Amino acid sequence: MNAHLPQLGDWTSAEELLAGQEKQLALTLSWAARSPFYAQRFGSGPTPADPADLAGLELTSKQDLRDNYPFGLLAVERERLATYHESSGTAGQPTPSYYTAEDWQDLAERFARKHVGITPADTLLVRTPYALLLTGHLAHAAARLNGATVVPGDNRSLATPCSRIVRALHDLEVTLTWSMPTECLLWAAGARAAGYEPGRDFPALRALFVGGEPLSPARRSRISRLWGVPVVEEYGSTETGTLAGECPAGRLHLWADRARFEVYDPATGRCAPEGSGQLVVTTLFREAMPLVRYNLEDTVEVSYEECPCGWQLPTVTVLGRSAFGFPVGGRTVTQHRLEELVFGLPDEDEVLFWRARAEPDVLRVEIEAAPDRAAGAADRLDRAIRDRLGVPTRVTALPPGGLLPTELLRAMPDVVKPRGLFGPDEDWDKALLYQ
Repeated sequence: MNAHLPQLGDWTSAEELLAGQEKQLALTLSWAARSPFYAQRFGSGPTPADPADLAGLELTSKQDLRDNYPFGLLAVERERLATYHESSGTAGQPTPSYYTAEDWQDLAERFARKHVGITPADTLLVRTPYALLLTGHLAHAAARLNGATVVPGDNRSLATPCSRIVRALHDLEVTLTWSMPTECLLWAAGARAAGYEPGRDFPALRALFVGGEPLSPARRSRISRLWGVPVVEEYGSTETGTLAGECPAGRLHLWADRARFEVYDPATGRCAPEGSGQLVVTTLFREAMPLVRYNLEDTVEVSYEECPCGWQLPTVTVLGRSAFGFPVGGRTVTQHRLEELVFGLPDEDEVLFWRARAEPDVLRVEIEAAPDRAAGAADRLDRAIRDRLGVPTRVTALPPGGLLPTELLRAMPDVVKPRGLFGPDEDWDKALLYQ
């Protein structure tokens, strides 16, 4: 373990936490100055070295990372790099990210900082992409750092359809999982399609680690009741690794001992230590690609109010893109508020999947519901939307499989390997079309 990395309990107050940040900041900025991008941004004067210098620097944007693809932010020799990654953004341009082996120690430790610990007795199913993203590799490294067995389920592979994941969860006695929250609902439907009951037939399971998409309290609670285990949330990105994790009191805390955080108000152009706005990150222990005042562009609420856990770290509520909505009937509808209402329906309605279209004059919503409760579920949601959101709506309840075809949950497609020689009755047009 790298002795220089702070550990929970090394500070006892917000003041000590900030003092630790400032102690590391000068070294971080000197690392950043080695990269072509920050060398140019800092200019020919003295290298920034303290919080006052930091406050005067321009924010680093996602576009800056894309414009300096692939190695414009590299601050070490190429020989020292351990991994290269790109984010899953939809901008059409790669957003690069890279780490040394020492950087990976920091990454893995932060991911494992959950109030439900990872132990050698655990089997962790990783159900997020490996590919060029960081997320799958991050959970894998954290599990191995703590001695756990890893099941690399991936999330973009034809080799691991939902049915195979359900089989692995059951047969391998998986104790922990890492996925997006939506995956937990898909597994539940897949388990039932296979004849299992999520909260009964997976007794080894003890927690679901989730991240990668905004999660409303109602959906989180529904997933937890469905599986009968805690849902443990975290927040981060491929560019930064884990930035926040959940404490025993159920609140999400920013790892402010490993990074410095600000909240940016796009309307005024000002940054503050807390409040509402976009999260800005300055990494403190990342040498390969230090990020200085990097604007993640995620909408958050940050607070330094005391938390019962005693961690002495700021709390964060991540709204992400769900903070933005669409106009309907003169009001704005956001996914976060709508999701609260959908998953506020009684469990007996068996609503796991839904979709909505925001039109100028009406909000159209479709849900899957138990056949004997479909009419009631649609009526309950219709009334909740009209009462709580104040918009005209039209809710339609579909039978199970209406939104998510059941055959997709049961499917086990073949994974074809490349070959050149075929028999007389085989389709040789597939010689190169393997998948």
